[in-house]
Amino acid sequence: MKSIIKSLLAGKVLVSDGAWGTFLQKEGLQPGECPELWCIEHREKVLNIAQSYVDAGSDIILSNSFGGTSFKLEHYGLAGRVSELNEAAAAISREAAGDNVIVAGSIGPTGKMLLMGDVTPEELYDSFKEQAVALERGGADACCIETFAAIDEAELAIKAVRENTELEVICTFTFEKTLQGEYRTMMGVSPAQSSEACVKAGAHIVGTNCGNGMVQMGAIVEEIIKTVPNVPVVVHANAGMPVMVDGVDTFPETPEEMAENVKSVLAAGVKIIGGCCGTTPAHISAMKKAVKNG
Repeated sequence: MKSIIKSLLAGKVLVSDGAWGTFLQKEGLQPGECPELWCIEHREKVLNIAQSYVDAGSDIILSNSFGGTSFKLEHYGLAGRVSELNEAAAAISREAAGDNVIVAGSIGPTGKMLLMGDVTPEELYDSFKEQAVALERGGADACCIETFAAIDEAELAIKAVRENTELEVICTFTFEKTLQGEYRTMMGVSPAQSSEACVKAGAHIVGTNCGNGMVQMGAIVEEIIKTVPNVPVVVHANAGMPVMVDGVDTFPETPEEMAENVKSVLAAGVKIIGGCCGTTPAHISAMKKAVKNG
């Protein structure tokens, strides 16, 4: 099992991968289809996505398992296949990664809210545990608990991973700028609050993903680093802010623009960079060059 922390302690800045969801859609994923089921029914296409990011220079790649909890899979009648689908997702990324690239299994939010009483802490914990154990069995080195908005759900995910696997834990929240000029999640959580809570819960690495382009990530990063100065920070940014074109959200930032914009984030102290919505292998390759060139 490879270690992100050991690589960072050696002084490296690591480059993660880019978008998976939009990539799957380009490959033919239809609205209403289960992305995770593609790990079984369209394995080669999923493998090609993972391989494209390895070829682009990613040091870390994720897995096609973002919606792999039982709560998400039950929407497709697949709640009984959590272990199978997550293990397959991790195994595909492991195959593409080979011996040199780190695999971080993707774990997304469940869509359930403890605040509303529609799920218990025990049910959430067990769901995350089942997913994490399967990702580790499939060959993941770490997990990326990503796109979270609520602290209580993230804490349970982190604890489920730490208490039942040997995976290193990355946890990222998604923020939007308020009318007051502050960044908050949809649940009102600040970057400082999320990072502090996640570290206390056991996360090895914290940060932010989605919702913003690399330029907007600067203020978020500053707040996180100020709050947990001794913890590695990751940023997975969109390819700019979305623009509506013919009724479809598109992400306008070119690979060259994103590579230029990443310099300020790196200067702030971010240790892992990568992409979210709208980013492609070309964006990752450009960011990799920016890291190499200092």
